[in-house]
Amino acid sequence: MAETILESKTKTVIIGPDRPFTIIGERINPTGRKALAREMAAGNFERVKKDALAQVEAGAHMLDVNAGIPLADEPAILAEAIKVVQSVTDVPISIDSSIVKALEAGLEVYEGKPLVNSVTGEEERLESVLPLVKKYNAAVIAISNDETGISEDPDVRFAVAKKILERALDYGIPKEDVIIDPLVMPIGAMRYAGRQVFHILRRVHEELGVNTCCGASNVSFGLPNRGPLNAAFLTMAIANGLTSAITNPIEQEIKQAIMAADVMMGNDENCTTWIRANRPAPPAAREGNGRSRPGRERRRRRRR
Repeated sequence: MAETILESKTKTVIIGPDRPFTIIGERINPTGRKALAREMAAGNFERVKKDALAQVEAGAHMLDVNAGIPLADEPAILAEAIKVVQSVTDVPISIDSSIVKALEAGLEVYEGKPLVNSVTGEEERLESVLPLVKKYNAAVIAISNDETGISEDPDVRFAVAKKILERALDYGIPKEDVIIDPLVMPIGAMRYAGRQVFHILRRVHEELGVNTCCGASNVSFGLPNRGPLNAAFLTMAIANGLTSAITNPIEQEIKQAIMAADVMMGNDENCTTWIRANRPAPPAAREGNGRSRPGRERRRRRRR
């Protein structure tokens, strides 16, 4: 099974089925965040800095950076956002755009080996994105849809993923640098969206031997109390072969679910990470005679 190596200037992240699950922080994305969109369009990246630091503090191993703002200069904004994030954190970045010029602008300023998010199965997209991935020695997320749209048949989506992998190999991109996204659909609108993804994940793991990623929160879109749904989906997807996800590490339910899945998959050796995160706080320091400091202070007051 392939392992995907991503790098910043100083840090390396390895995605693989026998390694702890890779969390890619999703919050540096102006879609649906009006204040962030306004600030980024105006050249204000203070919220971007705060979001980057907060996600890394919460446990993100990588950060997805998106600058998709209508009527704005996306290539320039994305490049600047990437430079800002690199200035405050040392984690690798997923460069996220549907605009090829924006991807190239981000790749030009990136220091290390990034992840390109993303390429789909359309011929025009393959011919424009894959050469960039090769030129900049990046890895790429391959999203399993093409000119025909998003199929509800998981085997059709798998065939699209396989096609993208084969085309990447034709461009000289190593197998391990292609990460398949099975496309998570809202389960409130598509009853078997979860089953479809699990089926694709198993086939990718068993037949293609490459890593996988998804936008995990899509599964609960439009439903109330989304945290438990996202957490349950992630644990089940990890059990079926998912090795990374673009998600929100700040949500405690999600972080706990991923850590628990690492334990169950045998990827948290000796449960070390789980124990460190969940061990009860130690009791107050005690003196050699076993009495606490408050007790000693009370005795002093009585003597006075």
